[in-house]
Amino acid sequence: MAEEKIEEKKKKGFGQKKPEVHREEQLTEALIRIQGTDISGNASVYPGLTRIKGISFALSNAVCLSLGIDKKKKVSDLNEKEMSAISEFIKNPKVPEWMLNRRKDTETGESKHLLTNDLDYSRESDIRAMKKMKSYRGWRHATGQPVRGQRTKSHFRHGSSVGVAKSKEAKAQTAAKSDKKK
Repeated sequence: MAEEKIEEKKKKGFGQKKPEVHREEQLTEALIRIQGTDISGNASVYPGLTRIKGISFALSNAVCLSLGIDKKKKVSDLNEKEMSAISEFIKNPKVPEWMLNRRKDTETGESKHLLTNDLDYSRESDIRAMKKMKSYRGWRHATGQPVRGQRTKSHFRHGSSVGVAKSKEAKAQTAAKSDKKK
């Protein structure tokens, strides 16, 4: 009787490996390079542009609206004309001044929008200048403290040990005492 049940299950396909199902969908894994940053071809234009350092969702939205590109369009579906238009717009954005990330530059006095390495360099040079002029923010950066007025009683304690630390001499003395007892 048990053998009959086993044979019956084999006929129904129990205990056998299922055949692998191959999907006909073809995913585009192409990487598109805009302003020196690789963007996945599967990403839509709107969130895809935010992968470039220095471009926020607001600026990405402005790019799509001003150039008339559908936000939901895949990056891999963009043609060369649209790609060059996006690159030109990002280099010289025609947006309100409040949308730019470098307003009233300390050196030149003009407002501009910085991307990738230029953004990193300007931030580092600003911090270096604050440290050099010994402003409050410069001191906070130099000492590793929070700069924007956060509380420090219970947070920002990383990097330094908290509690009683024994000196090297004290450790040596305790090691010598334990050796004498043996």
